[in-house]
Formats: sequence, structure tokens, C-alpha cells
Amino acid sequence: MHRWWTYQQERFPLAVNGPLVAVFSLGALYHSALLRGAEALPGWGAAGVAFVVALGFFLLLRIADEFKDAEKDAEYRPYRPVPRGLVSLRELGVLGVATAVVQLGLTLWIDPQVTLVLLGTWAYFVLMTVEFFAGDWLEQRLGLYTASHMVIMPMIAGTAMACDWAVAGGRPPVEIGWFLAASYANGLVLEVGRKIRAPADEEEGVQTYSKRWGRARAVTAWGLAVGSAACLSGVAAVKVGGGVWAMSVLGLLVVAVGLAAARFWQQATSGRAEAIELCSGVWLLGSFGCMGLLPLLV
Repeated sequence: MHRWWTYQQERFPLAVNGPLVAVFSLGALYHSALLRGAEALPGWGAAGVAFVVALGFFLLLRIADEFKDAEKDAEYRPYRPVPRGLVSLRELGVLGVATAVVQLGLTLWIDPQVTLVLLGTWAYFVLMTVEFFAGDWLEQRLGLYTASHMVIMPMIAGTAMACDWAVAGGRPPVEIGWFLAASYANGLVLEVGRKIRAPADEEEGVQTYSKRWGRARAVTAWGLAVGSAACLSGVAAVKVGGGVWAMSVLGLLVVAVGLAAARFWQQATSGRAEAIELCSGVWLLGSFGCMGLLPLLV
């Protein structure tokens, strides 16, 4: 257990991922309920399934990356858990299968329709793991690579949402697309934000947006992702009664993000790069919270 505790601390920190996934999955669940005008919110069973299934997907994405990056990690990042022998790829594969079994069991328990949505998300996940059978081609086109991989975000969100509308015996709410589009944009915010580094922190063999695109282009892409996410999140929040409170929260977060981007643009230090990654996580909490949780409080 000590080995696995160390692994999660280094590669899948639950102290960070847990709150993010909780706000993401519950935001999706309650947004669906608010859209369809539910008289009663989904219970703890639906909330638990939505959270565990969503967390399982992010764990599967981490495990898939361990397999995909195994050779490069062995060559360039021997300090990581797999190349240094803390855990093996075989053990991670077993963990991945166990995670999928839990997801399947929970969705079958709550409603078979949720299982159908899960299967669709699984299918896309599998395509991602094989890089859509065009890995070398995509690797040379970082923007397209990122755009294609981020589709998994609204699909995971859609699976969490199904824990509401499917259990209620209905169909997906008509205006569900705003939340899904915001989920896609938020995925870009997190993905680009966590791979912007100061020049002193760039590593050989590690692909980052700041290395591939340069500082200015990477920060611009991150800012555009935040701007898009802000607009989409705002519309989605309004659809479920978030109103002026949601707009105020999102506006404050945009200002904070803008300051972080400007500071890194001005001087690319390690601390300012870390601030961008931190702002990405805080942005996701604020965005998903405004779309699904804040409307319950105002």
C-alpha cells in the first residue's frame, strides 16, 4: 500500500484531483437536473456514481499515459514511478481493468442507459489510447492533437449527466450542449495551463506547449481557452438560474487569470509558470461550480 500511496501522490494526487472531479461531476449532475426542472435533486446514490465514474476516467487517462510514455520516461524521466520500479505497467494495467469493472458495475446498478453512455465514452477513450491510428501524424500537429483528445472531457461530463436524466426516465435536456461545450473549453484550459513552463524547467524529451509553441503563443492559447470557457460557462450558468452571481464569479476569475498570464508573459519564471497551472485548477472549480452548484445557492 505504501507503493501505491506514493504513486498517487506523485502521479494522481487525490488531494488535488478529488475536489476537482467532485465539482466537475456534481456540477454536471445538478446542471442536468436544473435544466430539466427537476422537483427534487439527484440523491447521494446518483452523486456517488457520477463522482466515482468520472474519477475512474481520469485515472484511466493517467494509466494510459503511463503506457504511452513508457519508452520516453525510461530514457528521459527515470525519476518517475514506473521507470524507477515503484510500480509496473502490468500492475497499472490490472488497476485499469479493475477501474473499468467498477465503472461498469456502478452504471448497471444505477440505470442501463448510463451504461450505454459509458460504453460510448469508453470507445472514444480506446481511440485516444491508440492515437486514432495516426499517432506520428498527430504528434507533428500539436494543436490538432490537443483538440482531438479534449473531446473526452464533454463525454465524461455527459456520462455524469446521464446519472440524472437517465435515472429520471427521461432524455438528455435540450440545452445540455452549453455545459458540454464549456467542459471541452475547460479541458483545454487545464491541458495547456499545466504544460506551460519556464525555460529553466523545460526537460529534454518532454513536450510542453511553451517549448513547442513558444511562450507568447502558448500563453495566448491558454488565454483564448479561458475566454471561450468563460463565455460558454456564463451562458450555461444563466440557463439554470446562475445569473449575476455566476457572471460576477467568472468575471473575477478572468481578471485573476489575466494577471497570471501577463506576469508570465512579462517574465517566465518557475513561480509564475506554477501560478498559471494553479489558476487553471481554480478556474475549473469556479466554472463548473457556477454551472451546477452555485445556482442551488442563489
